[in-house]
Amino acid sequence: MELICARHGRTAWNAERRFQGQTDVPLDAVGQAQARALAAHLRGEHFDLVVASDLSRARATAEQICAGRDIQPEFTAGLRERQFGAWEGLTWPEIVRRWPQFDAGFENAARLYTAEGGESWDELCARIEGVLRGIAGRLAPDGRALVVSHAGVMHGIVHVLTGSPENRTGSGHKFVPAGVLRLRGSFEAGWTLATVNEVAPPLSA
Repeated sequence: MELICARHGRTAWNAERRFQGQTDVPLDAVGQAQARALAAHLRGEHFDLVVASDLSRARATAEQICAGRDIQPEFTAGLRERQFGAWEGLTWPEIVRRWPQFDAGFENAARLYTAEGGESWDELCARIEGVLRGIAGRLAPDGRALVVSHAGVMHGIVHVLTGSPENRTGSGHKFVPAGVLRLRGSFEAGWTLATVNEVAPPLSA
């Protein structure tokens, strides 16, 4: 089976590099254009199932992809971005000023910290694994599902399905807005990472 995992389009907080977490920030004008371009990129592909985060930025991206199709997206809180608690709405420099125990080396090391009032990396991965197993259980061996979520969730997906040490300092991927990650396989046989940051040409300019 194949999981086509898409990140939502850009938001104003993405542009400002603010931690969004589960704060419901909508797509900005650029993000809306990215969602349309992503929909065009995926137009010729068939999906047996479309599941998305219920946050509006992911919801709008999934709805754009499904527009004109015979399939409707399903929305779940299980695919929401990682909860960042007191950090939501802040940039990394603002976080370091308030919590000086963190420094620049921690910014891209999500497994090494838990925000005050937030969700740990292990809690995020456990949540994601439950959703993915539910999706896989609904697919035929050759089935294809589109999963629309967030950068943190996509890091978790790669870790859960491939066991790679996603998002440690100095390693891991940087998932671009409206980019696509593809994985093929099964929970029984294992999963292979096929593509990362596959985007429609207008998004890469």
